[in-house]
Amino acid sequence: MAVPRITRRAPRAGARSPSANGSGAASPTFTGRARLGKRTKRLVKRLGPGDIAVIDHEDIDRVSAEDLVARGVRCVVNVARSSTGRYPNAGPLILAEGGVHLVDMPGAPLFDLLRDGEEITVRGGDVLRGGERVARGEALDIEAIERAQEAGRRRIGDALAAFAENTIEHMREERELLVGRLDLPELDTSFRDRPALIVVRGVDHQKDLRALRPYVRDMKPVLVAVDGGAEAIIEQGWKPDVIVGDMDSASDAALRCGCELVVHAYPDGRAPGRERLDRLGLRYKVVPAPATSEDVAMLIAAEKGASLIVAVGSHFNLMEFLDKSRKGMSSTFLTRLRIGEILVDAKGVSRLYRPSAGRGPILVVTLAALATLIVVVATSPSLGPLLDLLWLKIKILLGLD
Repeated sequence: MAVPRITRRAPRAGARSPSANGSGAASPTFTGRARLGKRTKRLVKRLGPGDIAVIDHEDIDRVSAEDLVARGVRCVVNVARSSTGRYPNAGPLILAEGGVHLVDMPGAPLFDLLRDGEEITVRGGDVLRGGERVARGEALDIEAIERAQEAGRRRIGDALAAFAENTIEHMREERELLVGRLDLPELDTSFRDRPALIVVRGVDHQKDLRALRPYVRDMKPVLVAVDGGAEAIIEQGWKPDVIVGDMDSASDAALRCGCELVVHAYPDGRAPGRERLDRLGLRYKVVPAPATSEDVAMLIAAEKGASLIVAVGSHFNLMEFLDKSRKGMSSTFLTRLRIGEILVDAKGVSRLYRPSAGRGPILVVTLAALATLIVVVATSPSLGPLLDLLWLKIKILLGLD
C-alpha cells in the first residue's frame, strides 16, 4: 500500500527553528501562559498566539496539528509520544514545518504540576516555572520527526493487517447497520428528495466548504453537522439544520443556534452528550448505535429520504482512520455499502458542479445593457425620432392621445 508523504515547506516566517540543543547553539526559548488540555480539539478553541499548549496526544494527527498552527501557537509540550512509529502520522511534521517548537515528555505529570494560565518557560526540552525546572523532555527537530515517519512507513503493513482483522471481527456485531435495524427518531427537518451536506471536522473540511459555496447557494441542501463540523458551517455564514454526535466539540453557541440536536449514544444507551445538553436546557433526540457519529449522520440522511449525500471532511482512507485512533472501520464500511449509490465526496462535487450565475451577476448585466441602450438612443440622430414615432403610434392605439 502506497503511503502519502508530506511535502516539506519552509518554516513559518519569524518563527524559531525547533531543534534540539545538540550542536552547541543556544536552545530556543519560549515564555507564555500554559494552556492545558487532554483533548486537543477542545484546547485549540482556548489558544492564542503566545500561549504554550500542554497536551496529552499520542500520535498527533494532521487535523489537530493544522488547528494548532492556525491558532498561532509557537510551542507545544506533549506528555505523550507525538509519534509512536505505529504508522506515519503527519501531525508532528506539520507542526515543525509550521514553526512550532514540539517537546515530547511521555508520562510527565505536567497536568498535576501546572495550573492552566500560569506563566512558564520552555527552553529546549526543559519546562521551567519561576526559573526552576519542573520537567525535562526531548525537543523534536524535523530530522527526528522524519526518522519516526520513516519507521512508521516500514510498519504500515502491520497496522494495515491489524486494522483489517479488527474490521472483519466487528462486522458481525454491527451488521444491523446494513439491514436497517437502527431506531432513528422523527425529525422536524425534512430530508425527503433534498440533497444533504454532512460536515465533519476532518482533513481540508474548511477548504472544501469554501469550494462548495455555489453548490449550497443553488441547491439549498440540508446542512448536517457532526459535532465540531457545526463551527465550520457557522464560519461560512450558514446555520446547521441538524447537529449529530456526542456533543463534545461543538460550542455552546452552535448548540443554541436553533437547529435540531441528535445525541449519538452507545448501543447500551449511555450518552455522554446528554448531560451537557441537559445542563444547557436544550431539547434533543437520542440514537443508540455502534457506529461513529459520522456514520449515524449519513444513515439518518439516507433513511429520511435524502436524494444525495455530500460528505465534507469525511474519512475515506486508512491513514485518516489511523489518525482518528480507530482500530477498524466495520461500521463505516457497512454504512458505505448501504448508502453508496447516493454518497459522494465534497471534492467530487466541487469539481463536477457547474454553478449558475446567480441573481446578482444577471442583474448587473441587464442594467448594463439597459444603460447602453439609453446612451445609444440619446446620442443617435436617427433612433431618437424613430422611437418618438413608435411611441406616438402606441398612444394612438391605446387611445391615450
